[in-house]
Amino acid sequence: MIRQLDEAAINRIAAGEVVERPASAVKELIENALDAGASRIQVDIADGGKTLIRVTDDGCGMTRDDLPLALSRHATSKIDGSDLLDIRSFGFRGEALPSLGAVGRLTITSRADGEAAQITCEGSRLSPVRPAALTRGTVVELRDLFFATPARLKFLRSDRAELQAVTEVLRRLAMAEPLVGFTLRDVTGGEARTLFRADPANGDLFDALQSRLASVIGRDFTDNALRIDAERDGLRLQGYAALPTYSRGSSAQQYLFVNGRPVLDRMLYGALRAAYFDVLSRDRHPAAVLNLIADPQRVDVNVHPAKAEVRFREPEAARSLIITALKSALTGAGHRASSTVGAATLQAFRPVYQMDRPSQPSLSRAFAFQSPGFAEAPQAPAYADVQTPAPDEAQHTRHPLGAARAQLHENYIVAQTASGIVIVDQHAAHERLVYERLKRQQGETGIRAQALLIPEIVELSPTDATRLLDAAPALAGIGLTIEPFGGNAVAIRETPAILGPVNGEALLRDILDELADSGNSLLVQAKIDAILSRMACHGSVRSGRQMRPEEMNALLREMEATPMSGQCNHGRPTYVELSLHDIERLFGRR
Repeated sequence: MIRQLDEAAINRIAAGEVVERPASAVKELIENALDAGASRIQVDIADGGKTLIRVTDDGCGMTRDDLPLALSRHATSKIDGSDLLDIRSFGFRGEALPSLGAVGRLTITSRADGEAAQITCEGSRLSPVRPAALTRGTVVELRDLFFATPARLKFLRSDRAELQAVTEVLRRLAMAEPLVGFTLRDVTGGEARTLFRADPANGDLFDALQSRLASVIGRDFTDNALRIDAERDGLRLQGYAALPTYSRGSSAQQYLFVNGRPVLDRMLYGALRAAYFDVLSRDRHPAAVLNLIADPQRVDVNVHPAKAEVRFREPEAARSLIITALKSALTGAGHRASSTVGAATLQAFRPVYQMDRPSQPSLSRAFAFQSPGFAEAPQAPAYADVQTPAPDEAQHTRHPLGAARAQLHENYIVAQTASGIVIVDQHAAHERLVYERLKRQQGETGIRAQALLIPEIVELSPTDATRLLDAAPALAGIGLTIEPFGGNAVAIRETPAILGPVNGEALLRDILDELADSGNSLLVQAKIDAILSRMACHGSVRSGRQMRPEEMNALLREMEATPMSGQCNHGRPTYVELSLHDIERLFGRR
């Protein structure tokens, strides 16, 4: 027998889709406050949000007549008629408040024009509207979440874990709305403890966003992030993306928004990953905060009740914009590397002994006591053989990466700049330079090949031989010509001229590793770039090779002129920079 469910059961089922945990309730209530035009939002929670969630805002508020409607399902002020393709607000379904009232004890106090009013909803049962005291805005108080569905309480995590989830919701929405102030307080036990605070930022959008990101993520991110502002095909991308050398071990610092709405969209995250493809190894993740702005008609946010997933009418246009905008910004950064590299280098130094340096008057008094009549500290002796830098060397020090002064352990170039020193990993740096040359040559004239006088024969396993020969046409396009040579052997007949003499077998095995790693997950050009990256390693200056001063300076000058030369093909830094100020601190001179 089929029968209609009662209203209370319907609301509880709907609540299961919208309200999964306290963080879900906080998200829905903050989004309502933002839609109401709030400039400040305060969230108070107790016991991880299980016993109390209170959201206070200074938005436009609701009238006495609006309150009962706000607690009825599918009643909303945020869309006109039935047009679900023109959504310009966070909320639009009219499900959040009724769902919260179905599974908890909900009280709404609000004031628009005139007097404030209050209504309560407990297990979907509404109270009459009554007068209340409130200066402006709205206060939504939710107590005893899931008291009406106690089985749901068993699936909640610890208070600490739920509190962390709530904090993450505020952090994301605070990044999406830098002009709005946010406060999160834990009022468990009756004492208010501020857990998160972000004051409204001033200035234009980018200044406000940069200030907000510095307070939410940290100044390390903003100091090492590139401004992104690109428009294409009616879509616009704004935000900040970090330098490759600021990469993370996980995707925790990736925040993507669509029209200011935090989203978890696989296509967008894939585009972010693709943009950093040839500057990061597979176990590193870029850091970025990006907002994709699109006409609401071109993006569907009505895919899931939680509204975390979106669907684009032209997904390739969105993907292409993200990739091209980020690649352009990374290229424009030139040889720049993140400041955290230098900070990590300073931390690696462990002074054996350090003491406060006496002041000049103290030294003078000490010398006068030891030798009456001698009141001045001794001066450094003048050496007749002190070398004055040659004019061309002085010119080099004015360059960003300075003038080469030494090579250490046949791998590290030490250069003097106008304000400090630079230490360069010669192999990593040259690997990036060769890779960029290969890509440039391929795009302009095709990679020139050099024929081997005697073809190199390489024995492979049946699987490797098949995989390599299947890729032979693509390899020929980048200057590497191979042919079958009977059995499981292949013959190398040509190699890219830019690499010079190479170990053919080692090169083929590196390419095989790349083909196995990428599988079918990469586009053709991405696979070719990955192979070029592997090739570049074979054509670069090897560790252990002694370099002449003019070679070292030429390497530094080429790094300055080459995009993304601040990191090797795997995202590791190619150089570290120490300022004279930092060096003097190491020696206790400051």
